[in-house]
Amino acid sequence: MNKIITISREFGSGGREIGKRLADELGFAYYDQEIIKEICKETGMHEGYVEGVAEKAISLISTQFGHTFYNQQQIDVLVSQQKIIQELASKGNCVVVGHGCAEILAERNPFSIFVYADMEAKIKRCRAKGPEEEKLTEKELVRKIKDVDKNRKKIHEMIAPTRWGEKENYDLCVNTTNVEIKKVIPGLAMYAMEYFGNE
Repeated sequence: MNKIITISREFGSGGREIGKRLADELGFAYYDQEIIKEICKETGMHEGYVEGVAEKAISLISTQFGHTFYNQQQIDVLVSQQKIIQELASKGNCVVVGHGCAEILAERNPFSIFVYADMEAKIKRCRAKGPEEEKLTEKELVRKIKDVDKNRKKIHEMIAPTRWGEKENYDLCVNTTNVEIKKVIPGLAMYAMEYFGNE
């Protein structure tokens, strides 16, 4: 059976960096933005739209007659996302970041990691990422971090009976608040391989 590591994370916690470095350390395939690109190929939708849907829960649209319905394009994106994640995971050992991967791949018994940090650390990491975050005031950046995490929580709750971010639902929770990520990767790799060795 393929060895699969899933990374769920708070925005700004460094989960993506952990995923990429861990994949490199172990010689595993790495999937994150690749999932978005594959969804675009399959659905013919614009990458910006697909990325937006992947980070937000399906919205209900109200009509003037008081009826509500789901946005079919959003549903198509999420269905395609689940299919593509399953297909990528079946190819071989891999690390998958975000996109509800821990829940989508639950039957494959992945080593699931949840990455989190305190708000100050997340703000600092977001500031270091690039010019887009530098244009936001601290208040705006905090609001963005909270909004992204709120949407990730909603998506999780749509596809899983468990609660997002609660330690009981993951094999390992990693607090990156006072951590230089590259220095903890060898330890995380050893932990993961011990997990797979004891399946």
